[in-house]
This record gives sequence, structure tokens and C-alpha cells, in this order.
Amino acid sequence: MDSPFWIYSVGFLAQLMFSGRLVIQWFLSEKQKRVLTPSTFWWLSLGASFLLFVYGYLREDFAIMLGQSLTYFLYIRNLQLQGQWVKTPKILRWFLLIFPVLLVIYGYNNGDYDVDKLFKNEDIPLWLLILGSIAQVIFTLRFIYQWIYSERKKKSSLPLGFWLLSLIGGLLILTYAILRKDPVLFVGHLMGVFIYFRNMRLSIGIDKE
Repeated sequence: MDSPFWIYSVGFLAQLMFSGRLVIQWFLSEKQKRVLTPSTFWWLSLGASFLLFVYGYLREDFAIMLGQSLTYFLYIRNLQLQGQWVKTPKILRWFLLIFPVLLVIYGYNNGDYDVDKLFKNEDIPLWLLILGSIAQVIFTLRFIYQWIYSERKKKSSLPLGFWLLSLIGGLLILTYAILRKDPVLFVGHLMGVFIYFRNMRLSIGIDKE
């Protein structure tokens, strides 16, 4: 079933923000010849994740919602580690914290959106749903790895393992996007895999120094 244009617009805006964070991070890293982690990267990640979660909800796509729900609060944690979260207006912090939860509660209690609708979408056969979910889990592991690494270092960092998991997960999601015929995921991850590979090379170069 084709989605209305405005739903795709939400998804494309999210992917534009995701791509923007990578371009900014990549540009600054290339300039300094080392992998940098600006706070802008995390703010754009959080905003994009928020929008893509809503997009997944509107598209009735469990794999998309799963991927964003697993990383959403890790973006917030990185902003906390950088001391940026506390500088944000309290009302905005509360909104960003509770909106995804309220959306899920609403969805499961309005009689319109239930487990069958989420897991039995006629446009997503079970094998494709499993592939998409596995891809999202691998893609999410990069931030779990990054979070543990950053907590140990007591600062927000993007280590080599982060980019390796990004590349593997990105390629799998790209495959899912092609099979799912989802232009939002396809466009978003097509450029990403090249940036992940480049950051891997920069990280390896640092490790050898």
C-alpha cells in the first residue's frame, strides 16, 4: 500500500537530518584528520530519530520503530555526557523524553493500532520483517558499543567499532529498503555507507599513529 506524500515527507526530513549530521561530522573530521564528535551530531540524531519514529508509526513498520526506540535515549545520554542536555529548556527536555512513550500508549489504546496491525502488515512478509529487525538491531548495536566506550572514557566518542557496525547495519538496512521499496530508507542509507567507510579509514589511521 502506497503512503500519502506527507508521510514520506516526514521520513525524508528525518533522513535529511541524519545525513546532515554525518556530513557535518565528516567535514569536521576531514578538516582535523581525526574522528570528531560535535554536539550538533547528537542534536541532529535526536531530532531525526524523533521524526523517523513517527514515520515508522505512520508506515506501520515495526523494524523502523524498533531501530529508533533502541537509540533514541542513547542520543540523549551523549548530550548529557557533553553537558548540552542540561542547557536545553526544561519543557523541551520533558517533551522529547515522554512523547515517544505517549505515542506508543496512544497507539495501543485507541482501538485503531494493535499488535496485529504492526506485525501483520500485508506489505511486509514475516521474513522481510525479520530481516529488517535484525538490520536495525545490528545498526543499533553501534550506539550501545559507543555508549559503553564513552562511559568508560567519560566523554562522548565515536570509536572504530562504531563505524564498523554502522557499515554492516547500513548495508543490511539498504537491502531491506530495496526489498521493502521504501525510498526514505534507501536515500538515507545510500550516502551513509560511504561516510561510514571513510570514518573507518580515518579511525584506522589514528590507531596506527
